[in-house]
Amino acid sequence: MGLSIASAGDNTLALLASGPERVFAIDLNPAQIACLELRVAAYRELTHRELLVLIGSDPGTNRRQLYGRCRSLLSADARWFWDHRGAQIDRGIGGAGKFERYFELFRRRILPLVHRRRLIARLLMGGTREEREAFYREQWDTWQWRTMFRMFFSRTVMGRFGRDPSFFRYVKGNVADRILDRTRHALTVLNPAENPYIQWILTGRHASALPYALRPESFDAIRHHLDRLELRCVSAEEFLGEAGAANIDWFNLSDIFEYVSGDHFRDLLVAVCRSARSGGRLAYWNTLVPRSRPGALAGTLRPLIDVSSRLHEIDKAFFYTAFVVEEVI
Repeated sequence: MGLSIASAGDNTLALLASGPERVFAIDLNPAQIACLELRVAAYRELTHRELLVLIGSDPGTNRRQLYGRCRSLLSADARWFWDHRGAQIDRGIGGAGKFERYFELFRRRILPLVHRRRLIARLLMGGTREEREAFYREQWDTWQWRTMFRMFFSRTVMGRFGRDPSFFRYVKGNVADRILDRTRHALTVLNPAENPYIQWILTGRHASALPYALRPESFDAIRHHLDRLELRCVSAEEFLGEAGAANIDWFNLSDIFEYVSGDHFRDLLVAVCRSARSGGRLAYWNTLVPRSRPGALAGTLRPLIDVSSRLHEIDKAFFYTAFVVEEVI
């Protein structure tokens, strides 16, 4: 049995493909629950091709009709949420979030000021690592690119248009330079031709790669296990308080520790460990705030440093600065 932060649903749904006994998907934000509800309904009702159109991965003009086929499977709250977002359905529900709209602004208005479509297309072709590094160094990494990037992904601009300003409450140092460094990694060390997130950010769709949950080989497995998924609109603290001791095998905690103080992080980690079975594993991301097991929990939680480093190196969701895996002793 596992606990997954719902977010918009991609990681939670991907976990279903392996056939877990039960997955509790929780989120304090009802909008995230509504997003996951619609994805669940789409897996139940649509074909794989239709799912990709509704998400926005593939082009299509019938997204409202596809939503209409899924609508009866939604709760009243989720129906209300999506009934008032027809324009976002028309563009593809995968781009409905605030940060996704921020990337859309980047793609449509900002990126064309420094790079033409032909150059973007060449970037997405990938190539060998040597070819990618040479292309980035000689054609992509211009002073215009660096200047634009540092402005658009600065703390000030992101706090106004892309993220709630509270997101940066515990962030120290230069935000844009850290994101630029991770972007360079994604465009050179990783292969853009195999990265669905780079493709989405730069083109607004998935061209030659799909996230795990949207791949054709995952579709039937996820659909088959949807009845093992339970959605709850609650905080992590509330859910863990109800879960009891030693009941949960694994935790996908997304980046929830990014938004809390160091003391709150420690207390929440204690609650997670209390509800976990021995040998249970935690996985979570750091975006800009470094979080990992504090020394006070050394007897309870074991960092899996090699696993964390290896997975972070190949993580296609490149904008995170760390991926943390820890094991309950």
